[in-house]
Amino acid sequence: MHLAGKTVVLCVTGGIAAYKAADLTSKLRHAGAAVRVLMTESATQFISPMTFETLSGNRAVVDTFDRNFAWEVEHISLAKAADVFVIAPATANVIAKAAHGIADDMVTTTLLATRAPVVIAPAMNTGMYDNPVTQQNLQTLRARGFHIIDPAAGRLACGDTGRGKLPDTPVLIHGIEKALTPQDLRGQRVLVTAGPTQEAMDPVRFLSNHSSGKMGYAIAARAAMRGAAVTLVSGPTALETPADVTRVDVVSALEMHDAVLARADQQDMIIKAAAVGDYRPAETAPEKLKKGAGDLTIALARNPDILAELGRRKHPGQLLCGFAMETQNLLQNAADKLQRKNCDMLVANSLRDKGAGFGTDTNVATLLFADGHQESEPLMSKESLADTILDRLLAMQSEHK
Repeated sequence: MHLAGKTVVLCVTGGIAAYKAADLTSKLRHAGAAVRVLMTESATQFISPMTFETLSGNRAVVDTFDRNFAWEVEHISLAKAADVFVIAPATANVIAKAAHGIADDMVTTTLLATRAPVVIAPAMNTGMYDNPVTQQNLQTLRARGFHIIDPAAGRLACGDTGRGKLPDTPVLIHGIEKALTPQDLRGQRVLVTAGPTQEAMDPVRFLSNHSSGKMGYAIAARAAMRGAAVTLVSGPTALETPADVTRVDVVSALEMHDAVLARADQQDMIIKAAAVGDYRPAETAPEKLKKGAGDLTIALARNPDILAELGRRKHPGQLLCGFAMETQNLLQNAADKLQRKNCDMLVANSLRDKGAGFGTDTNVATLLFADGHQESEPLMSKESLADTILDRLLAMQSEHK
């Protein structure tokens, strides 16, 4: 999460979901954000201001005309302090006020004064949410650039079932982080491959590698966070699909080949982070191979080279990024691969480097470019490296225009 050092002004309004805002406050602070809580009078009927004061370490503000604070025009000072302004839960009432510029309490007054990005998370009865008036108000706010986090569906406190639940805290935090993230990849179509492939020997066994998929998933997550339309073609992993990402599951190299090539022409950027098996058993046994008296010999067939085929098919303006994992002669082998596969950029790392390799949350890489220059990246999180890769591709795209 990229929330450290940010000031979140969290507005809590009067709904039963107000209790969830306590967990949101705790998680935001744990992520390094400073949290300033504003509450409507109605919200105090559901949860105490002291709860938020304890969790945030700051006084929770309710009354616009409260005199028990150091002198300053508080709704203006909080509006200026905010890096992001969040209303969660947002009732139909406060949504209507926001859409029509009504400022009659501390929350709506501060909202009208802020220049920070605004995130609204509606939570209410299904009938209220689906009411055309509420939907029109939300449409008005979207048109003005407000970030709306759609409510979850399920059984509501009133007993109804449908849309209207305040989403869980991770969904809210994702929406807040996205509001703080420049959308510099908006309009871009990005395809990412990730994970290992599995090549079946028989119904029980397969050939594979140690890839966890973490690097590819980090790239997909960061591209989506920055506004791209992301397709993730993934081999078998234990990872959750990143938010706002379309995931296509495959198992074998042949399946990955078909899934990628079927979608390649529509992409602006293709980033091949998957560890694709170079070989597969020439024949897959229909039954489990039984242990014999001697050694078992399995003939192998070469899998198609997906990256090389993408390099041959690359259309004007499309950028292709490959990966190279090596155990020796890293830069020599990577430079050769970059040229042979017609990549625009290649990310090279060594299994021998501490903090790099399969299954780690960090990486150490050298970025090689088609024009011959190289950039050595120090040990960093895979998320940070993902942003660096996307930054370089975006810069190359700008240069080519």
